[in-house]
Amino acid sequence: MQLPPPDSAVPAPNPAPALAAPVSGPNRGGLALGIDIGGTKVAAGVVDGNGAILAQLRRDTPGRDARAVEAVIVELVNELDAKYHVESIGIGAAGWMDLDGSTVVFSPHLAWREEPLRQTLEAMLGRPVLVTNDADAAGWAEWRFGAGRGQNRLVMLTLGTGIGGALVMDGRVERGSFGMAGEFGHQIIMPGGHRCECGNRGCWEQYASGNALGREGRELAKKHSPMAAGLLGAVNGRGKDITGTVVTELALQGEATAKELVAEVGEWLGLGIANLAAALDPALFIIGGGLSTAGELLLEPARRAYARNLTGRGYRKEAHITVAQLGPAAGLIGAADLARVRAHKERDASA
Repeated sequence: MQLPPPDSAVPAPNPAPALAAPVSGPNRGGLALGIDIGGTKVAAGVVDGNGAILAQLRRDTPGRDARAVEAVIVELVNELDAKYHVESIGIGAAGWMDLDGSTVVFSPHLAWREEPLRQTLEAMLGRPVLVTNDADAAGWAEWRFGAGRGQNRLVMLTLGTGIGGALVMDGRVERGSFGMAGEFGHQIIMPGGHRCECGNRGCWEQYASGNALGREGRELAKKHSPMAAGLLGAVNGRGKDITGTVVTELALQGEATAKELVAEVGEWLGLGIANLAAALDPALFIIGGGLSTAGELLLEPARRAYARNLTGRGYRKEAHITVAQLGPAAGLIGAADLARVRAHKERDASA
């Protein structure tokens, strides 16, 4: 099934304020618990019907051990549910889901392979669980409550360990025929390029993600480039500790090499966005994830590269590229809201 649209009480897609107004109708009542599972962290939060987080917890992702990740999920749910009356639970996980959200077919950054995650978690928790892709959850949250409110066709890109993606069309998350739509980070943008965790070479996320940014910084340090002096100074000379987060923070402080590296990643980002615009023609691209904190240092070169590589440039309208509003919590907000929407629809159907 497609991920459900919100009930009719949610404003129809048309121009609206950037910040979400309170949502009326059945979506407003009841608390939902959302969990966002990434390559490095598991975040959980209790979310109300307006998209506000009432409580939040975070744990490090316990390596690539699927059973350990599931144990962390149960621990977080039980801790939050003990303090709040949670009516529904939504999980946003990094990886490819089957169409009905029951199985994680493949996760590049975790150990799930044909993992029946929904069934496993429902057995462990003793209650229904909605499972969706983490980027789909973030895209839904931005459409419902954030930068995409009022748009009827948008693409969400989350730049972190890799590149997650979501396509929201006419009030629903488009997941394709087999549930695999939105894996934009694995388009081949450089044949024969860097090896990706998915097994291919030259995937977009190897050039336009937080991991890519950190790798480029470490490469400069490894080659003893004088350009790496500022990067090395920030990590006490330990080149292996140069991460995308370190480079981003230095760029925001004005360090010249860090700014250059962020701009290079932005150019790769814009090239990939141009490819997506040619295929999907959305009105809006929303950039989220940890790397989005670089703001205009990232987005300005991305916009230039997008405009330069857009097919039909000069004869077509260009999509707007903007930063996400909900920050790193978008995934858990979206997972919680999708679970709430499904729970209400199921109750309405059985009434």
